[in-house]
Amino acid sequence: MGKRILVQRRGKGGSQYRARTKGKIAPAKYPFIRSNETRVGIVADIMHERGRGAPLAKVKLLERIFFVPAVSGIIKGREVSIGPASPVIQGNVLPLDNIQEGSTICNIELTFGDGGKIAKAPGTSALLFSKTPKGSIVRLRSGKSILLKGNCRATLGSISGGGRGEKPFLRAGPKTYLMRARGQLYPRVRGVAMTSVYHPFGGGRHQSPHKPTTTSRDAPPGRKVGHIAARQTGRGRRKRISRTYIEK
Repeated sequence: MGKRILVQRRGKGGSQYRARTKGKIAPAKYPFIRSNETRVGIVADIMHERGRGAPLAKVKLLERIFFVPAVSGIIKGREVSIGPASPVIQGNVLPLDNIQEGSTICNIELTFGDGGKIAKAPGTSALLFSKTPKGSIVRLRSGKSILLKGNCRATLGSISGGGRGEKPFLRAGPKTYLMRARGQLYPRVRGVAMTSVYHPFGGGRHQSPHKPTTTSRDAPPGRKVGHIAARQTGRGRRKRISRTYIEK
């Protein structure tokens, strides 16, 4: 009987596989405000949150405080509008219906009130491509286009911290602390590089799975590795995804 594989140990859970709560500030999302209202807040501070690549902007409204990913060019003490406002000033949060076509946007909501789900990574942005009777078409950095309702909110501009990933880690220690703050497994060892007692894909003369990499959803924990319950894999799947338009 072999040793429990890494997937089994991680699936059981434990403190070593949880994201650290110390250093976390608050969820980065918009406050819930009615679509026909406009509130004006002031950027009180630009803060760093553990495990997050982009800085957070602390915005003070009259009755509450919320945090959103800071856009490029925003500074402390600047006014930020939430709701139908000027579609030119970077940092303002507007519904897609009130944003001009061809504008650069970020922190986009999939549905009204979810606080922002798309384009929140450092240096990321999207393009408001066009508006149709069914909704607004947003083109993402990956090249995909999504159709969203006009009342979904977005921030004008792009997320700051775009060049953060260009600096190499140089040593394994800093990368370890980064992945630990995010609650991610590091280092990740390939299954084909292990021996057969540690992983189903291990062993053999060459580094190869030696068996199909798709597995059943009901497979036992020691065999549930690879592409779990995959409908399709390989080149045909990639072509199909590249032609898909996500509609909401």
